[in-house]
Amino acid sequence: MAQDYYDLLGVSRDASDADIKKAYRKLARQYHPDVNDSPDAADTFKDIGTAYEVLSDPQKRATYDRGGNPMGGGGFGGAGAQGFSFDDIMDAFFGGNGGGGRGPRPRRQRGQDALVRLTVDLADAAFGLTHELKVDTAVTCPVCEGHGSADGREPVTCGTCHGQGAVQHVQRSMLGDIRTSRPCPTCQGYGTVIPDPCAECGGDGRVRSRRTISVKIPAGVDHGTRVQLSGEGEVGPGGGPAGDLYVELAVRQHEFFTRERDHLYCQVSVPMTAAALGAQLDIPTLEADLEDAADDVETSVVLDVPPGTQSGETVTIKGFGVPRLRGGGRGDLHVQVVVETPEKLDDEQRELLARLAELRGEQRPAGRMGSGRHGVFERLREAFR
Repeated sequence: MAQDYYDLLGVSRDASDADIKKAYRKLARQYHPDVNDSPDAADTFKDIGTAYEVLSDPQKRATYDRGGNPMGGGGFGGAGAQGFSFDDIMDAFFGGNGGGGRGPRPRRQRGQDALVRLTVDLADAAFGLTHELKVDTAVTCPVCEGHGSADGREPVTCGTCHGQGAVQHVQRSMLGDIRTSRPCPTCQGYGTVIPDPCAECGGDGRVRSRRTISVKIPAGVDHGTRVQLSGEGEVGPGGGPAGDLYVELAVRQHEFFTRERDHLYCQVSVPMTAAALGAQLDIPTLEADLEDAADDVETSVVLDVPPGTQSGETVTIKGFGVPRLRGGGRGDLHVQVVVETPEKLDDEQRELLARLAELRGEQRPAGRMGSGRHGVFERLREAFR
């Protein structure tokens, strides 16, 4: 025997299958001709492929340990000694499990998750709602009840792959015979076939159907929030369990309110006299948008505008924002006051304002200079940082 396979892979004679596979992966990456341009790389790659083929097969390894010929009639020097699985090479380079040992895939599998999008109003997102939603997903076939067979018989072993779910292809190359494993074209990898498939679902065990489900949207959700409904997604092949349904929410833009996290922002315009003297205004709350609001729900709130309020200043009303999605309480309502200057004055009004300016010494105001970089919205943003 020209070379010891254990020495070639650098493992002991009592090495486990995992140790042998790990050693082969390392050497295959090192000596593959595509990455190693040394003159003896191709020969070394063939040798370690042969060593791995022998030591990874329990029967061949036992024959080799007894001093026999693990390649049978082909001998160590024939083409059989150079035969190795292409899946093993892919396994060495990409760390997969290869294709030869997976076996047939089960007919009954879990279904995929599904995603639908739902657009709601700001008030519904804030306070929650229950919505009837139409979804189009795969459901269990009502004719065969997911079995896939028209006559109720169990699937039989595939005659092409003999239940393996895959077929082997051998291709000659400069490195020897390369074996590749592919899903069986007859059974599509299941290892079994259904002699008399269900006419409704074609043997898949599921059909597509539109159904209506009730979705409960919790209070406090925001734009982009996803609500998970377990078991409401696609039913799996073979009548397998359904995946989950995710409802992604989009919130419509409100006419007055703008939301930022759990807080609401809006503007209210007041006359110059109200800003100077102070005033109380009734402004609607977000609850006013609810069609079925309870009698004890406050659909308006009193806004206290302090005397001397300047345009752009903000008045905060505690507890009238958006309910928190996780945890109790609500955010606040921030109202920005915009002071309106009268554009048209009659003679009496003009005379009164002129008298006021005279009393305040403001006939020729000096004015106050500023950089101009801090506008109304910038001041509002800085106030809540």
